[in-house]
Amino acid sequence: MTVWIVVSILALILSPLAWLRPSRQQSGRMALRMEARRIGLAMQLAPQEWPHWMSPEPPNPCAQYHRPRRSAQRPCWSYWQSAPGVWVNQWREVCEDEAMLVHLRTLPANAYKVEADQQMITLYWGEKGEASVLQAIAAVLKALA
Repeated sequence: MTVWIVVSILALILSPLAWLRPSRQQSGRMALRMEARRIGLAMQLAPQEWPHWMSPEPPNPCAQYHRPRRSAQRPCWSYWQSAPGVWVNQWREVCEDEAMLVHLRTLPANAYKVEADQQMITLYWGEKGEASVLQAIAAVLKALA
């Protein structure tokens, strides 16, 4: 009887440690983030105000993968993926730049936005997929930088 009391007390003491263990989904995201760091991409969770027409609404904050631009003289732009493979600008006009579409079409369906400013090129992504998806993202960001 005493053994069972001691075992149950130990179980009560140690059970909160199970809550500290990351879930399978969290472990997968951490592995993707470490792989991104290894291949030279920076990542952060960034709050984002999404356009009202984005359906379904992307997460907020969203994972933001970015890399520096090579030249500050390049134009600034933003494109949202309104449907898989359909990239639109802030006025919901479909992207017609074939040179850019070649790269944007290689991105996964859960890539929500790609934007470039004077310093960085950034991709907002849902972080679902394998490391091969991350390689495609890194290739697109490098090509567009």
